Amino acid sequence: MSRQFDRGWARRAAVAAAAACSAMVLAGCGSTVSGHALPEGGRTVDAISATPKPPPGKPSPGKTPGGKTDFQAEVGDCVTLGGSTDDATITKATCGSQDSNYRVIGKAQRSSQCVGDRDSYYVETVNGIEQGAFCLDIDWVVGGCMDVGGDIARRIDCGATVKDGVKVIKIQQNATDVSSCGPGNSGFVKKERKFVVCVQDL
Repeated sequence: MSRQFDRGWARRAAVAAAAACSAMVLAGCGSTVSGHALPEGGRTVDAISATPKPPPGKPSPGKTPGGKTDFQAEVGDCVTLGGSTDDATITKATCGSQDSNYRVIGKAQRSSQCVGDRDSYYVETVNGIEQGAFCLDIDWVVGGCMDVGGDIARRIDCGATVKDGVKVIKIQQNATDVSSCGPGNSGFVKKERKFVVCVQDL
């Protein structure tokens, strides 16, 4: 099973992050896996995995609404999304724990069916065709800290010194602008779902 990562999450702050785009094509075992950068004006990690069809007699993978995946999770579950650009990993995790970095916010047959302001997605493909997708947001915890500078967001100690470390101050509902976070703070705006994750830089 091979996997890819892709960038595109949005940080709405005083200084906007540059979007990075890439496209990759991998071939192996008669299958082709391709990932496409889908930046939304910032940074996100989108995980794409290629899964061969199960051999006869092997249990069928789980079915998401409109799709099938080997990885199983429900909306509200948290996961550890990891690995590298070419070899993504995903496992279940306890929400808010040190291992948890993303939360499942939706399931669909294709990643394009995820809400547009999601932070990331994980999708399994066979021969380049998406079989099922998990729509993901960062597992933000008020008072907790995350490093959002790499390909994948990761939970960190709030005393850590990292270039793109942030501490979550509050999650402002019914808001579509970073000004709702107050002076001196920045945030991640979710315009479609109308909330802002307000943060302070570490």
